Amino acid sequence: MVQYAFATADLEYFLLIFTRVSCFVFIAPFFSLGNTPARIRIGISFFTSVLLYSSLTPASGAEYQTVVGYAGIVIREAATGLLIGLGATVCTSIVNFAGSIADMETGLSMVTLMDPATNQSTSITGAIYQYVLMLLLIGTGMYRYLLGALADSFVLIPVNGAVFRVEALLQSLVTFLGEYLVIGFRICLPVFCVSMLLNAVLGILAKVSPQMNMFVIGIQLKILVGIGVLFLTTGMLPSAADFVFLQMKKLMVSFVEGLR
Repeated sequence: MVQYAFATADLEYFLLIFTRVSCFVFIAPFFSLGNTPARIRIGISFFTSVLLYSSLTPASGAEYQTVVGYAGIVIREAATGLLIGLGATVCTSIVNFAGSIADMETGLSMVTLMDPATNQSTSITGAIYQYVLMLLLIGTGMYRYLLGALADSFVLIPVNGAVFRVEALLQSLVTFLGEYLVIGFRICLPVFCVSMLLNAVLGILAKVSPQMNMFVIGIQLKILVGIGVLFLTTGMLPSAADFVFLQMKKLMVSFVEGLR
């Protein structure tokens, strides 16, 4: 018969680690996909917490006097995990933004679908970019970086050691929004440029041949040319994913610095 005894303080410290890890897993990209079973996410959170607990030393800062004090520490750890995961999740929305612009230029903005992974309505091109980004995240081992960043956060931000610097967090978010637009337009720039050239050509043809219905012809040409450009620029998606992953690392680091 296996007997295992542990102190109540150790259990409380483990639960604090489990709180931060589980909040991170339930919001971080790839782990938070809607089609991922909840039991899988709970299992990842639990066993990751076990590994982290075995390598961490309980800190005196996790001490408390009352149940309300322990609840406050739990809330602080949950907010820390959510903010670190949010820094990675927000970056994945760049491809949805780029896909929406591409569909608007190609005339497919009215065509939307329900993404089962996020349970949100998204454009066709945005869904394609999103799944390609997730595949590259898995293929390049970016998910290991996310878990490694979570583990390093316990070194930089010990349990009950988070200090929420609102100004630093807001500054990081504002800086990200500026790069958000730049990276989004970089991804959809080929479709945007070709659509502008096509509009110029259609405008010239409308002046040269007024009897032609350029509205009907233009819709068909935009869809055909847009799909062709998307097909030809498929090889550029890994480079676009590098931009997104780099921004993901920068935003997570800036959020961690804002919590120290």
